[in-house]
Amino acid sequence: MNRHINAIAGRLSLRPPQRRSLEILDRITEIAPPGKSADVAAMLEVIRGEFPSVTDFERDFPSLCFALATGVGKTRLMGAFISYLHLAHGIDNFFVLAPNLTIYNKLITDFSDRNHPKYVFRGIAEFAIDAPSIITGDNYDQRDPLSGMLFGDVRINIFNISKINAELRGGRSGQRVPRIKRLSEYIGESYFDYLAGLPDLVMLMDESHRYRASAGIRAINELKPILGLELTATPFVETSRGALPFKNVIIDYPLGQAMKDGFVKEPAVVTRKNFNPAGMSLQAIERLKLEDGVRLHESVKVELETYARESDNPIVKPFLLVIARDTTHAGQLLALIQSGEFFEGRYRDKVIQVDSSKTGAEEEEMIGRLLKVEHTEEPTEIVIHVNMLKEGWDVTNLYTIVPLRAANARVLIEQSIGRGLRLPYGKRTGVTAVDRLNIVAHDKFQEIVTEANRPESAIHLQTLVLDTDDLGQKTATVVSQPQLATKLGLKPAQLTSSTTMAGQDTAPVFTRPEEQKVAQIAYEVIRKLENQPQTLPTVEYLKKPEIQAAIVKAVEEQHRPAQLELEGLSEQPDIAAVVAQTVELVTQQTIDIPRILVVPKGEVKSGFKPFLLNLDSLRYPAVSDELWIQHLRTNQLEIVSLGRGGIEEARLEDYVVSSLVDFDDISYDDHADLLYDLAGQTVQHFKGYLSEED
Repeated sequence: MNRHINAIAGRLSLRPPQRRSLEILDRITEIAPPGKSADVAAMLEVIRGEFPSVTDFERDFPSLCFALATGVGKTRLMGAFISYLHLAHGIDNFFVLAPNLTIYNKLITDFSDRNHPKYVFRGIAEFAIDAPSIITGDNYDQRDPLSGMLFGDVRINIFNISKINAELRGGRSGQRVPRIKRLSEYIGESYFDYLAGLPDLVMLMDESHRYRASAGIRAINELKPILGLELTATPFVETSRGALPFKNVIIDYPLGQAMKDGFVKEPAVVTRKNFNPAGMSLQAIERLKLEDGVRLHESVKVELETYARESDNPIVKPFLLVIARDTTHAGQLLALIQSGEFFEGRYRDKVIQVDSSKTGAEEEEMIGRLLKVEHTEEPTEIVIHVNMLKEGWDVTNLYTIVPLRAANARVLIEQSIGRGLRLPYGKRTGVTAVDRLNIVAHDKFQEIVTEANRPESAIHLQTLVLDTDDLGQKTATVVSQPQLATKLGLKPAQLTSSTTMAGQDTAPVFTRPEEQKVAQIAYEVIRKLENQPQTLPTVEYLKKPEIQAAIVKAVEEQHRPAQLELEGLSEQPDIAAVVAQTVELVTQQTIDIPRILVVPKGEVKSGFKPFLLNLDSLRYPAVSDELWIQHLRTNQLEIVSLGRGGIEEARLEDYVVSSLVDFDDISYDDHADLLYDLAGQTVQHFKGYLSEED
């Protein structure tokens, strides 16, 4: 195995299926080295010999599909692939294909923004100094691709296949030559021809099932990359005759296995106890499912906040996804949720509609809120969508799905859960509500359960039955803090809109935000002094002028205004007065706990009195000093005597005592007589059943 595998897997914290994929790529480069002049047919035969699932590349170039379940981490795996191919084989040029604009923009961020939490090269030291150049479908004709080559720069081209398809269809101008094939003034040829001429171009295809038969991918074949790496969670193409599986799948890690291994949430189908749709209209069923979904969402929100506070993790703000039939239906649902009769209007400003009906400023606002739906400060808790949220919309805080679009059980399962399987903390927590994705499907409950329990089904769903009595009970996460903190006006970390604070009937001494900030700093300084008994023996010492002066000085050093302000325009807090009040509150609300030291009087001696050892359990056999050597061909027996080695002691007891001296449990000088007495007991015990020679 190449030495870079362990390094990359460790630096990028690859999961087992990701690491296995990287190991497979390493093996492929060993048995069928990619190259511009490589024999594609011969490579296929070699690879098929070791990986029988690969029966055809299905491209004009060697291309392999890595089928990994949603939520396992395909984008990070692409980063691992690029890192490995560059570090192990010196490959510098990569072409990444995205199936749509959403994934295209996401990939650009994940590959280029080093401050982004999902940056794919975090930990790769070679890229920390010399980061790869990111060339996109929007800027490739505005730069010289040859710049940076002298320094061995890695170049990653990220293109949107749907845009290439549109250009091939003629676009608005009717021009049938895509822009990528037009002459570039920088390089004297088209960028397409430049890429096709590169000796080491590797193509990575994200969600490759989305453009298998498109005109764009046929044009991409002309790039003649030395290797294609496809990534998808669904390695098949839907046709009128059914699903056609890919022929170049080299590893298949299905969703069922990802659930079993704990890499994604556990999906569960939800219904109401004793639900009977008889006599209920479609609108009534939808209203009931929507309301039960919101009730479940509120319960999950409490569970998530409670878990986060108890485990000292960031608070996750969950949201509910409603799948509407069409844009008209979505608009009706939006109006209902924003009405005052729906949960007393609590979600009026916490819901967005995501579909093609929005344009201009409304569309920008919709996309902006959607992209920030994971942020705790973003108020959105309900997202209504029709068909816009597909691959590429990767969120970790989707916990409840209410499908209101008519579909069979299999479609509901496949289309509903894909977007909500990612875990917010990257792994399961052991808390059921935190690790579960809920699909509210009262009217389809049994049908979905039956479909999921089929032997050939890759997904086995849990079931959750909502009790009417339980639905009427509202739970909340109550956060308590010391009364002193409440009086100082201090707030616990990570407050959310649903956080309930205990002791709210206690009025804070400081009401202005700036004074509360000063009081918090002062309190933190005092807490540090508590660990310095030489400076602050008791809490009463806080009232000494010199101690308060030191606290004021420390607070002034740490306190900074929220923003630069012109002098005299705003009232600045009196730091000395706030510190004095804080000290007064601390002394009133604190009880000194004295430090008690027990110190013996006079000379203190400790030691041992003679005692008898219980050696009944020590029955060690004597070990022979001879080795027997049997020759296999001649059967000759040879005996080798081993020398005892070490220092010969005058008495047997000396062997025991010399070993005991190495332990500091007992003083040899003070207890020599006792040690020899115990050693003598030991020797006599062994003499009782061993011969003198042994």
